[in-house]
Amino acid sequence: MMHLLVVFLWFFACAIQDFIQRHIANSLTVGAAALALLYMLWTGHTWLGASASEGGWALLIALVLTLPGYALNKLGAGDVKLLAALALAADRPTLLGTVIGAGISAGLWFWLVPKILFLFNQRLTPAPLQPAAHTATKLPFAPFLLCGFSLTILFTS
Repeated sequence: MMHLLVVFLWFFACAIQDFIQRHIANSLTVGAAALALLYMLWTGHTWLGASASEGGWALLIALVLTLPGYALNKLGAGDVKLLAALALAADRPTLLGTVIGAGISAGLWFWLVPKILFLFNQRLTPAPLQPAAHTATKLPFAPFLLCGFSLTILFTS
């Protein structure tokens, strides 16, 4: 249980940093991946208790799922490193559940938020015609990954 809490807190820190800064520090992602790899090599199992081979397969799956998105500029490098670190710390079902849950969460976000904002905008003054120059065009993905991870842990525990 303590191991799971550590992973959740690390994931939460990554998601908060991505949400606020639109960037995840290498010290959080590469550092966690290095620690997870060292732990796996030292003990023979991942941080969450899966076999070392399971962690290796999870890493391969994480790279297969994320590198095309990175190459197409749909995912940031921090998201790729975040999922690689998660793969080294967990197992295939946790990784896949996280990715699927993140996709569902992002889909719900893009479907529900315009409907909710429409209701709020009816009561507010009209927005200026030109958006602010510093407005980001892409949403951070790590908060959606955190949601997917939380859902995975909730439904598998």
